[in-house]
Amino acid sequence: MPLRVLIIPDKFKGTLSAIEAAEAIARGWKSARPEDCLELLPMSDGGDGFGEVLGAIWQAVPKTTKTVNAAHEPCNSRWWWAPDKRIAIIESAKVIGLAMLPRGRYHPFELDTWGLGNVLRAASRCGAKRCFLGIGGSATNDAGFGMARALGWRFLDAHGAEITTWPKLAGLKRIEPPAQNRLFSELIVATDVRNRLLGVRGCTRIYGPQKGLRPDDFPVAEAALRRLSTVARRLSGRNLGAVPGAGAAGGLGFGLMMFLGAKIQHGFDVFARNARLTERMRHCQLVITGEGELDGSSIMGKGPGEIARLCQNLQIPCIALAGSITGSSGACKVFAKADAITRITSLENALKRPAYWLEKLAKITAATFLKA
Repeated sequence: MPLRVLIIPDKFKGTLSAIEAAEAIARGWKSARPEDCLELLPMSDGGDGFGEVLGAIWQAVPKTTKTVNAAHEPCNSRWWWAPDKRIAIIESAKVIGLAMLPRGRYHPFELDTWGLGNVLRAASRCGAKRCFLGIGGSATNDAGFGMARALGWRFLDAHGAEITTWPKLAGLKRIEPPAQNRLFSELIVATDVRNRLLGVRGCTRIYGPQKGLRPDDFPVAEAALRRLSTVARRLSGRNLGAVPGAGAAGGLGFGLMMFLGAKIQHGFDVFARNARLTERMRHCQLVITGEGELDGSSIMGKGPGEIARLCQNLQIPCIALAGSITGSSGACKVFAKADAITRITSLENALKRPAYWLEKLAKITAATFLKA
């Protein structure tokens, strides 16, 4: 009996985008069960692939803006534009991403978010009224300071001199907004990070080390961001540093709320709502999800776990196909079946030809799952 199958993978980090993963799964499944009706719906929680995924939902076209990366080196940044809906979709990692910089060349004190401000302005000038911004994978820890400066905000010390590097924010006295400080009617920030701006669970201590901050840098970084938060609170009347997600992307979540009036939302929820995910699920008989590594974190608010939860509520079986499965088997219990490429080939082979092996795994699963 033919089935309606909804294929909703996340990215296989470092090997396949969510779109590539969905296509590989579909090829494999179709080769074993050609009669099934497949719908591909790649997902993103706000990280890599966010622009492509939401762009596909709204049939957006790619745009390119000349800007600078986190080290102020010239670069071209890709974003997506849906003119009929006047929606822009941007990934911060395509402007200020850690992956865009040579490893170890720059210290985080030298990096900022100026380039992202340029792209946001370009989207506004293009006519965007709503903007969806996925933040993740950033190289920066400046709490949106550079972005704000690019958009005309001024940060002054006690002598009235302008502060131009974010570590100097410890001496901040006053923030002056530009004449126009709202680019969009609505700016939605998608992230799965819930950390606040400051403290032991703040952006500096939790995510700073992976960007190159050393423990002896923490006091300088924390003092700068604490002072920024204090002065910003006087101006806005809100303690935005305490909002969950303020610490996302090196405090960029805080900066987007403070300087552009953004709303921070759980990345998966942004995808699910705009893709009409629950409605699509109700019309299918089987869901296939997956990601590069299935582990305990997969069921703690990440995409595949959220997919499984929705499937349980709707009483639809859900299969997870992964690159590998690590940790305890608890992560697998929420799925009707969970399997991994590394169970049919070596890790070395899987990394060399990820699409081929994911397709093969999907074919094996399609041929055996319904017979079990």
